[in-house]
Amino acid sequence: MPIMIVFIALTVIPLIQTFYFSLTDYNGSSQEIHFVGFQNYSEVLASSELSQGLYFTLLFAFMHTIFTTVLAIPLAVTLNKRFFMRNFSRSMFFFLGVPSMAILGLVWRYIFSPLPNGAFNQLLGIFGAEPQPWLADATMAQWAIIFVSVWAGVGWHATLYIAYLQAIPGDLYEQAQIDGASSRQQFFHITLPQLVPAIVVSTFLLMTGGLKVYDMPFAMTGGGPGYATNTVTQSIVIQGVAQSQWGIGSALGVMFMLASLVVVMLQMFAARLISQRFA
Repeated sequence: MPIMIVFIALTVIPLIQTFYFSLTDYNGSSQEIHFVGFQNYSEVLASSELSQGLYFTLLFAFMHTIFTTVLAIPLAVTLNKRFFMRNFSRSMFFFLGVPSMAILGLVWRYIFSPLPNGAFNQLLGIFGAEPQPWLADATMAQWAIIFVSVWAGVGWHATLYIAYLQAIPGDLYEQAQIDGASSRQQFFHITLPQLVPAIVVSTFLLMTGGLKVYDMPFAMTGGGPGYATNTVTQSIVIQGVAQSQWGIGSALGVMFMLASLVVVMLQMFAARLISQRFA
């Protein structure tokens, strides 16, 4: 019962209030609230800034999930083998994502600086190449943020996969070797099927984290250039807090919640099918 009370107080009631505000012109301070219907939703759909934020958020969530998963699994398999300084290597990759995303964003903002004194541009200058507009170009800025997010998250998720790898019985690999199975065949027929539960957990965390991303893109680019790296969470804060347009901010929040719900449900459905396939 206490858990239900907390859930209702901190989740259900705020959701109802958000939906109510999305149908009004409430600005956060005025006592006069007028019902405007779905006008706020129409403004959200007509705004290029807000639609761009939705596009980049979905792009970030999917690319962050795909690339991190594709890199974390082989990294985990490698780090699970016996070699010199294995524990140090595991710790090194794990601690890549320990600092907050905002701090990492500020560090990589200097590294990807489009100015000649940026770290990458200085490196290019050593080889006689021209400076690149890393964070000043819309497409390059988007992929730079995705790159940093994958770089920061791959170690943590590799650690998750290592925990599952260590639970795989060694007898399976011994029998496969006796039968003449190659390393590639062992990976696809033993390792990967055994990692399905870990993949389900990892991709769920990656997708939900990617959908609500805020700090790293804001620290690296502030949503620019233009609105290229603007996320939905940034737009909600800007509209609802900075510009006191609670109605539009609430409408955007409701629409994003529904979009996220669809994405997560599709992912869970796909995960269930995959789990049943390899059960």
